[in-house]
Amino acid sequence: MHVEHWDTNREGPLSEEALRRRLEARGYVVTRYVYPPGTYFPPHTHDVDKIDAVLSGRFRMTMQGHTVILEAGDTLVVPRGAEHDAEVVGDEPVISLDAVKIR
Repeated sequence: MHVEHWDTNREGPLSEEALRRRLEARGYVVTRYVYPPGTYFPPHTHDVDKIDAVLSGRFRMTMQGHTVILEAGDTLVVPRGAEHDAEVVGDEPVISLDAVKIR
C-alpha cells in the first residue's frame, strides 16, 4: 500500500482543481464527495481500479492488512478487487476526490 503525498514545491499549492487535473491526467474520471464525521465504509471491493484522494479531513483506510490515514493532498491507489474499508477520523468531514480508471 503506497500513499502519494502532494508536493507543494513541485506541484504548487494544493487545490481541488490541481488535484483533479493530476488524477484526470492519469486517465481517471473524478467525482467529489463530502463524508461527515462518523462515516464508515465496511470491507468491500470494486470492479474498477480507483484512487482515493483527500482534499481535507482525515480518512483511515485499511487494505491488505495495512492501515493508513490519508490527509490533505494524499492519494491511495485501490486496485480492482482489493478488499478495503474506510472511515472518517475525527470531528472534521472528509472532502474526497474519488477517481475511477477509464478503460
